Amino acid sequence: MAQQTEIVYIGVIGAGKCSKKLKDQAYAVGLAIGEAGAVLVCGGLKGVMEAAAQGAFDGGGTTIGIIPGTDRREANPFCDFVIPTGIGEARNVIVVQTADAVIALHGMYGTITEIAFALKMGKPVISTEKWDVFPDVKCIDDPAKAVKEAVKLARNAK
Repeated sequence: MAQQTEIVYIGVIGAGKCSKKLKDQAYAVGLAIGEAGAVLVCGGLKGVMEAAAQGAFDGGGTTIGIIPGTDRREANPFCDFVIPTGIGEARNVIVVQTADAVIALHGMYGTITEIAFALKMGKPVISTEKWDVFPDVKCIDDPAKAVKEAVKLARNAK
């Protein structure tokens, strides 16, 4: 097994309800994370979180779902490890704190707060779309390239 310092945790954030196109993009991000040997960290529920976790699972990776409630059964079936927080949306802080780098897909207020928390914590954030309110977020619309950059930045930060 790799040393703990060599393992990279990549947070994937985005909408809990989303289109098939966004789910496909999230799946591709997750698949690239799994294939890179990184650990995927997400909010553990549906939408982007489930699609990314499924991609990482299919890519041979490990997945962690940090859920807002207290019942592990709330998590999507692709989470290898489920952490029930019982703190609702405040779990967003834990998701980004656990990650070494974050990949943001399309989302709303929860995604915006996670980006803000990650930047405040000094974590690299890569997004598949432009967020005008966040000039420090690097935009890379190709899922595989976004993951490659996130893994590189996470390793450099360690």
